[in-house]
Amino acid sequence: MSYGQTRALKGATFAVDEGELFGLIGPDGAGKTTLIRILASLLVPSGGIATMCGADVVKDYQAIRQMVGYMPGRFSLYQDLTVRENLEFFASVFGTTVEQNYRLIEDIYKMLEPFANRPAGKLSGGMKQKLALSCALIHKPKVLLLDEPTTGVDAVSRKEFWTMLRKLKNEGITMLVSTPYMDEAAQCDRIALIQNGDILQIESPKQIVDSYAYDLFGIESKRPNAVIKALRADSRFQSSFLFGHEVHLSVERGSISIGAVEQFLLENGITSIAIKQISPTIEDCFMSLMEHQNATHI
Repeated sequence: MSYGQTRALKGATFAVDEGELFGLIGPDGAGKTTLIRILASLLVPSGGIATMCGADVVKDYQAIRQMVGYMPGRFSLYQDLTVRENLEFFASVFGTTVEQNYRLIEDIYKMLEPFANRPAGKLSGGMKQKLALSCALIHKPKVLLLDEPTTGVDAVSRKEFWTMLRKLKNEGITMLVSTPYMDEAAQCDRIALIQNGDILQIESPKQIVDSYAYDLFGIESKRPNAVIKALRADSRFQSSFLFGHEVHLSVERGSISIGAVEQFLLENGITSIAIKQISPTIEDCFMSLMEHQNATHI
């Protein structure tokens, strides 16, 4: 899929199992939104084939729109309509009623009920998120497409949202969720790590972490930028990145000890450091795959 000279997607190939909670994990500009809009039949792909439940997203777009619930990244409900009016409107569009499928949204709507008569535009970010999810579910879709649903909401609302998705999974709804937050990857059954329109790896979160091919050290220092600069100047070290207050250093397995790393940094005038071996996260794996992608394209 291209926008002018810019290729947003470069041959993304994957399949989502029925009833699976599948995550598209990657930063802004990776191609997540383009991919979800194609699957929602809102964009016509410039090449390739995409199907859902046997229906082609281009040829069978009317059938796709009946079977899909779509929650875009930007709140797009009617701001002047109340919570209840938005729900009733979207139910009527799909030829159903709020009462008919209330059981599916009951847990979510109970949190919205005190605000049933409030205009949607005056809800908090977390409540807007819950209303948008309710409207996407009200016709009982087979597939739920969620484009960065937790972006811009507080940590508590993010946690609540993923709890709701796990409950929906138990209803047998297939879900495809995109997010730039690497820590949310663990909530999914499988994930696709995506960057620059390429899918770098598809596995369960555990399998991706288990496939990490290096020893990983966490280095605490008052001069993290100096630590990174020194490490990147020595070919013995695979990669080094700042993760919060720590520098994460990857090296070939068994190639160098913690003591040797400490001595190297001391020789470069960096003192007051603490080094320990750590387990990789999804973000470590993503950074490693992205480095390999960049090296391949050079």
